[in-house]
Amino acid sequence: MILTPTQQIAAAGYARLARGELEAAVHASLAPLELLHPSWARLPRDRYLRDGGRYRSRRHSCFELETATGDVVQTPHRPHWQSTDYNALHGGMLRWFEPIEPRLTSAGVWLELLGGLGRVFEAVMPVPRWFIEAHQFRIDTLGGVGRPTPEGAHRDGVDFVAVIIVARHGVSGGETRVFDNAGPEGVRFTMTEPWSALLLDDARVKHETTPLQPLEPPALGYRDTLVLTFRQHGFQEPAAG
Repeated sequence: MILTPTQQIAAAGYARLARGELEAAVHASLAPLELLHPSWARLPRDRYLRDGGRYRSRRHSCFELETATGDVVQTPHRPHWQSTDYNALHGGMLRWFEPIEPRLTSAGVWLELLGGLGRVFEAVMPVPRWFIEAHQFRIDTLGGVGRPTPEGAHRDGVDFVAVIIVARHGVSGGETRVFDNAGPEGVRFTMTEPWSALLLDDARVKHETTPLQPLEPPALGYRDTLVLTFRQHGFQEPAAG
């Protein structure tokens, strides 16, 4: 029996979706997003990396989704923050990244993607509203090795996470690993198909991606992703006071 994404998440805490399965789940063709892929080449360098690396570039924007109507609204620009409980390396500090370019966030397919994923996750956990953080990432091999998750295996401190592979060029490595929070069980695989996705129940599993190496040094390699997090109780922020 073929399980729906919602059934996969309910059963295992995660779901792997090929591009066609993601498009079916969100009821939208992702072809228009391919035309916007050049925006990943314009991402500013992440200046907060505590390991001194320059391998990560990113942008970040936030949205609210009303599940009853499907309306998606971009919120005023805000910093990204995580507790050190979830990110021991970069948690505990307000990180201001440049917002995602309006050409991407105003595209109809962008709104369809966020709304469609919101429906998938709502079928697992009914909520009136999702608070969504969107992260554009490029991890490259400029310094020889690129680290998609320098903090190691982790949770994000949200309810659900969608990791979408956008492009992969000239690299080896980058194996994705998903582990059960309650025990040693886990799976590992490499995401290669553009616009395929990994959906995660953040309360049940943790995840990481192994470092990237260039296939033909010194030629630059890179891995582009779109990470969307969904949280029901507002955006993460430091405790008041």
